[in-house]
Amino acid sequence: MRAVVTVLAIWLAGLGSAAQFGKLSVAFDLMAARYPEQGAAGIGLIVSIVGIVGLIFGTTAGLLVARIGPRRAIVAALALGAAVSAVQVLPLPYAGLILTRVLEGVSHLAIVVVGPTMIAGIAPPRHQGLAMTLWSSFFGVTYALLAIIGPPLLAEGSITPLFLTHAAWMAALAVVLRLLLPDDPPAPSLTMGSGLIVQHLAIYASPRIAAPALGFVFYTALYVALLTLLPPLLPEGQRALAAAGMPLFSIAVSLTLGVWGLRYLTAVGMVQVGYAAGVLATLMLWLGWGQGDIALVAAFLLAGAMGIVQGASFASIPQLNPAAEDRARASGAVAQLGNVGTTTGTPVLALMVGAMGPSGLIAFCLPLCLAGIAVHLLQARRRARQA
Repeated sequence: MRAVVTVLAIWLAGLGSAAQFGKLSVAFDLMAARYPEQGAAGIGLIVSIVGIVGLIFGTTAGLLVARIGPRRAIVAALALGAAVSAVQVLPLPYAGLILTRVLEGVSHLAIVVVGPTMIAGIAPPRHQGLAMTLWSSFFGVTYALLAIIGPPLLAEGSITPLFLTHAAWMAALAVVLRLLLPDDPPAPSLTMGSGLIVQHLAIYASPRIAAPALGFVFYTALYVALLTLLPPLLPEGQRALAAAGMPLFSIAVSLTLGVWGLRYLTAVGMVQVGYAAGVLATLMLWLGWGQGDIALVAAFLLAGAMGIVQGASFASIPQLNPAAEDRARASGAVAQLGNVGTTTGTPVLALMVGAMGPSGLIAFCLPLCLAGIAVHLLQARRRARQA
């Protein structure tokens, strides 16, 4: 029971880390009114800079978490996140707000590296797939919750209620996890300078440590871009349903079919099944475009396929990496390449749709799904040669 409660508490911490993005997304208009001189690009930077921290320092965070200890790292990250969220309600200058968002990026990165590492070590082996799939849902669940609670909290035209609620959430979980988590193991040595660069190279050279991230990058590029740009391309009567339903359907498939499949296939095998289903859904989208509800159904199936990839990618971290230190490194690589995908996917798809129309969707999705299958085949071959 303690393991179940601890896993749920770590997942709730993940919701708080996702809200570090989501709270700015739902309060975008209020932030634009607060800093009218910055324009859309400046306000967009407020949202995206948290991910830029992960893009640059993802693997570094994995190395440092292994050195600091996951318990100390996640408790400190939650406390920092709580303090920063509380400070952000003050009338800060734009540069001051950017600084707080950089600190929030550090907090976010530590949580998303520690979360899967700790869950993989705490969950019983027979429930590890379910636990890792649950963790993988934290972004989608957070955005769904914020869509419900965000508008009432922002109804008075102030960010204060939402941001203070977030601060309280983070602070409460810092206390809870301080009490629940086991003591950190003895820290491995960490060589700075050129040694740190060597360790980065070692992460991406390892077919075990790097494999989850190398498959995950195609998912993040696809998922965020599709949720952003696919619904507006559908007929007007289908857009709202697609925008609200695709992320929820993705989570539902991940927690049901995805978990069920992990009982019979390896996590890497399930990632490949998800990408193969994505290929079929993309072809269905192509053939059914403009033909009633066929494209809408295909859009939901594509989101569901990505849900399978999402959960299985996180489940592959402990399956491929028995050692806690390697799991932290693999989680750091997932955070780094995941941010590469979220940063590049949407603008690339926007350019392709602008140049090719709806056909740009097909030209974007098919190669990425096929690449997701191919990269895991290549990494499996490399692991077999090392065995």
